[in-house]
Amino acid sequence: MPAPLTLTHVHTPIRLGPVEVKNRVVRPAHQTQLPQAGNVTEALIAYHEARAIGGVGLTIIETMGIHYTCPGTLWGFHPQMGETYPRMMERLKRHGMKVFQQLWHAGHNTMTLDGSPPWSASDQASTELVPVYAAGVPLAMTKPMIDEIVEAYATTARNCELWGADGVEVHAAHGYLPAQFLCAATNHRQDEYGGSLENRARFLIEVLEAVRAAVSPGFAVCVRLSPDDLAGGLGPQELNRVAAMIESRGLAGVFNLSMGVYQTIRKVIGAMQEPVFYELPTSLPIREGLKTPVIMIGRIRTLEEADQIIRNGDCDMVCMNRATIADPDLVRKTLAGEAERVRPCIACNQGCLGQESSPGHIACAVNAGTGREQLVGDALLKPAETPRRVLVVGGGPAGLEAARVAALRGHKVTLVEAQPRLGGTINLAGMAPTRAGIRDIVVWLEEELYRLGVEVRLSTYVEADDIGSFGADTVIVATGATPRLDGLQVSNPGELVQGMDQPHVISSNGLFEGERKDLGRTAVVIDDLGHYEAVAAADHLIAKGLKVSFVTRHAAFAPRSEPFYVNEAALQRLARGDFRVLPRTRAIAVEADGVVVASIYGSADSNVTEKLPADTVVFVSHNRPNRGLYEALRARGVEARVVGDANSPRFLTFATLEGHKAGAAV
Repeated sequence: MPAPLTLTHVHTPIRLGPVEVKNRVVRPAHQTQLPQAGNVTEALIAYHEARAIGGVGLTIIETMGIHYTCPGTLWGFHPQMGETYPRMMERLKRHGMKVFQQLWHAGHNTMTLDGSPPWSASDQASTELVPVYAAGVPLAMTKPMIDEIVEAYATTARNCELWGADGVEVHAAHGYLPAQFLCAATNHRQDEYGGSLENRARFLIEVLEAVRAAVSPGFAVCVRLSPDDLAGGLGPQELNRVAAMIESRGLAGVFNLSMGVYQTIRKVIGAMQEPVFYELPTSLPIREGLKTPVIMIGRIRTLEEADQIIRNGDCDMVCMNRATIADPDLVRKTLAGEAERVRPCIACNQGCLGQESSPGHIACAVNAGTGREQLVGDALLKPAETPRRVLVVGGGPAGLEAARVAALRGHKVTLVEAQPRLGGTINLAGMAPTRAGIRDIVVWLEEELYRLGVEVRLSTYVEADDIGSFGADTVIVATGATPRLDGLQVSNPGELVQGMDQPHVISSNGLFEGERKDLGRTAVVIDDLGHYEAVAAADHLIAKGLKVSFVTRHAAFAPRSEPFYVNEAALQRLARGDFRVLPRTRAIAVEADGVVVASIYGSADSNVTEKLPADTVVFVSHNRPNRGLYEALRARGVEARVVGDANSPRFLTFATLEGHKAGAAV
C-alpha cells in the first residue's frame, strides 16, 4: 500500500555504506535487561521481532561488551553467543529489517566482570549515580591495555558479521570509554593519546580502523557521538572535527548523534518535560559539512515528525525508540493510512527506564505487551469463541484498557464512568507543570473505544444494586482509589499526624481539583510516597508563587521517580522559587499556621522539632483502594474482576497491565 501523501522521505530506502535499509526509521540501542547472563534469550528475540514485524527499517541491538572489563548486557565473548545470536538474526531479518550490533565499553562507568578496577583514559572516577555500577577509581590504560581493547573491538565486530549482523555501531557517546579519551575533562594523559583533539581522537580512530579491517566491505560501521554542556566537555564543534576525521578516512557509513553524559543524564533520554526535536540544536553543528548519512534523535513520536526533519535536511534517518516501544506497529499502521491508531508514547519513562510493573526488564506504561511479547499483548489476542456482555465500571486507564481489549476480542462492552469525562486521575496528573502530555494516552484509548463500538456512559454512578440492569455476563471493576488523609506515615506508623482534619489540609487530588480556592503564600508538601505525585504538587505550588517546604521520610527527593529522568528537571524549576527539601523528616502535627516536623528517628514528644509555615498542607501517601463494589459483587456471586488502583493503588504501568489482562481474560 502506498505511503500517505504527507510523507516524502521517511518511508523511502537509504544506503548506509554498503547496506541498504528499507526506510529511515531507526531503533537505537537501549537497555532491555532481557538478556540473561550476557546471552541472547527468547524474550529478547520476541521483543525485537515485534518491531521488525511492525515495519522498522533498522534496529541497533543493545550494548554488547567487547571485553571482560565491560561486560554489558550482552557479552561478545560469551561461549554460546555463536549459537544464540544467529538465531536472533534469522528471526529479525526475515521481516526485512536490518540489524546493527552496538559495541560497548563503558570505561569507568561500569563494573568489570571479575571485580578488578575499571579501565579508562585516566585515573578519574565515574559520576555514575547508580551505586552498583560505580566501580571506583579506574586504571589509566597503558599502551598494551589500549591495544588489547582495540583488538577486542575488532574481534567482536568480526564475530558479529559471522553471526549474521548487517553492521556494528561503535558507541563513542554518553561518556563511555571512547568519549573518555575524546573529552579533555576526563583525559589527562601526556602521551600520544592526550592533549590535542587529534591525540584524544586517536583511540577512537584506532578502534574504527581495526574494526573496518576486521570485517568485509559489505559490512556497515556506524559511530555514535554525543556532546555535553559541561565545563571542559565535548562540544558540538569539537565533535564535528572528530566526525570529519572519521569521514576523511572512510571509517564509517553513518553517524548516530545523541546528546548528554551521566552528569546531564536527563538529556540522554528526554522525558515529558522535553519538547519534540529537543536535541537538534546540538546535533546540527556536528553534522555541518559531513557527507556521511546522519541519524538524529530527540523524542520524535510520529512518522510525520520524522519526515519533517528529514525533509528539512536536518538528518537522513530518525531514531524512534520509545515511540516503537509504545507501539511496535507504528510504521506499519502509519504507512497503511492509520496514523491515528498509533498508540502514543507519553515520555513518562516509567516502564522503559523505571521498569515499573516488570521484574527487572523493559516495560511500557501504555503498552502491556512490551517486554512480555511471549505472554501478553495485542498480537496474542484471539477472537472470543462466545461473545459476552462485559460491563466495565470506571473510566481511568485500567478501565479504558480493559474495555478496549475486551472489545478487540469481539465482546459487547459497556463502560460507565461517574465523572463527566474519561481519564480518572490521569486528568489531574496532566494539570501539573510540563505533564500535559500524559493525557495523550487517555485521548487515544477513548478514540479506540468509540472506533470499536464500546458503549460509553459518562456521569453514571453505579452501585451493586444497579449492576443487574445492565444484563452483563461479567463485570470489570476499575473504580480507582481514594486519597487518605488520616495522617499515617510509613516511617512512623504508630504516630499519626495530628490536626489532619483542618480545612487547609488537602490531598494532591484536591489541590488539582481546586478544592482550596485561596492557597495562601506558604505551603508544606508531605511526601510519604516518594513518587512523582508530590513533585507535581510542589511544582504546581511553586508555579503559583508560594513558598514550599517539601517534607519526606525518604533519604532523597522523590527517589521512586529518579529512574525516569524527571527529578533533575523538576528541581531546576523548583529552585527558581522559594523551595526547601527536608529529607528523613516527618510531620508531627498540623496547626492553623504551620506544620511541626521532626526527624523520622525522633519521638513525637522530642524537643528537636521545627515549625514550617503553611497556609496550605498537601498530604501525599499511599491511597486506599475503592474495592467496595467488587467485594459486594463477589458476595452476590457475580463474576467480577478488579483492576488498577481499585485492586491496589500503584501507577500507570500496573493499571495498563491489569486492564489488558482483564480484558483478555473475559
